[in-house]
Amino acid sequence: MQQDKQPDYHEVVFRDRAAGFAFLTRSTAVSDQTIEWDDGETYPVVDVEISSESHPFYTGKARTVDTEGRIARFERRYGDDGAMT
Repeated sequence: MQQDKQPDYHEVVFRDRAAGFAFLTRSTAVSDQTIEWDDGETYPVVDVEISSESHPFYTGKARTVDTEGRIARFERRYGDDGAMT
């Protein structure tokens, strides 16, 4: 394995500002911004737009699509003769 070809793998904080959620992990992501973490160390921070704390699927606030209404509208418009041509 070529050592000079490997990306810099270091500790990074990913932060979702909308949800007030952040976690420390290892990554190759880079950032000019830094944050002081709970352990007193300073780490680069990457702001993300959505995380498991703010994603509608994980929070239970997902919208349901009105598929029944769409099917009924389609059948009204094009008829429901049941024949496939």
